[in-house]
Amino acid sequence: MLIAGFPAGAWGTNCYLVAPAAGEECVIIDPGHQAAPGVEEAVRKHRLKPVAVVLTHGHIDHVASVVPVCGAHDVPAWIHPDDRYMMSDPEKGIGRTIGMPLMGELTVGEPADVKELADGAKLDLAGLQLTVAHAPGHTKGSVTFGLPEAADIPPVFFSGDLLFAGSVGRTDLPGGDTAELLDSLARVCLPLDDSTVVLSGHGPQTTIGQERATNPYLRQVAADRQGRGAAEAPRRGM
Repeated sequence: MLIAGFPAGAWGTNCYLVAPAAGEECVIIDPGHQAAPGVEEAVRKHRLKPVAVVLTHGHIDHVASVVPVCGAHDVPAWIHPDDRYMMSDPEKGIGRTIGMPLMGELTVGEPADVKELADGAKLDLAGLQLTVAHAPGHTKGSVTFGLPEAADIPPVFFSGDLLFAGSVGRTDLPGGDTAELLDSLARVCLPLDDSTVVLSGHGPQTTIGQERATNPYLRQVAADRQGRGAAEAPRRGM
């Protein structure tokens, strides 16, 4: 499997191109602010043919290059319906104070073909099967994408802004909710194998095992879940 990733734009948002191998079809994950040149460089370098753009959520730092990238390759964009509005009206999702300094240089709007993601969906794209998990908390429509173990790599988890190395996504923007984010961590991240590679929206690669041991947020939800299980055990035995 080939995963080509790079940080782009003012926010250093990670964009990923994923393919079974060089010279084959690929999926583009989160082409954000100023990501289009990096996408084209990776396409040329690895001789890839994009077939879709998939988005972990609708914040402008993750979707700013969707229109030019989809237009250049005549491919659809996939996004959860709760975040779809942000492609055309990013200020509603990120806030005027944060968004305004860059709004003049951004191409906002929807590409010609938009498809909506659903929780639990299996996307068969470019010879890959991406498992979609709705994971609200950072935004209402945040999702993650999972890839099963392949011959040469362990399972891969594209976490968007749900889980980072040692941290989690902020919840102070419109649509953010701390309780929802912690619930998403418990429901979506805790069941994953320790070997699962985490490729997040910002920052370095990590693994679920590393985060289970060191990330205070994941440790909190693990402890809370363990505590609830212990408290419920007597009731189940009655």
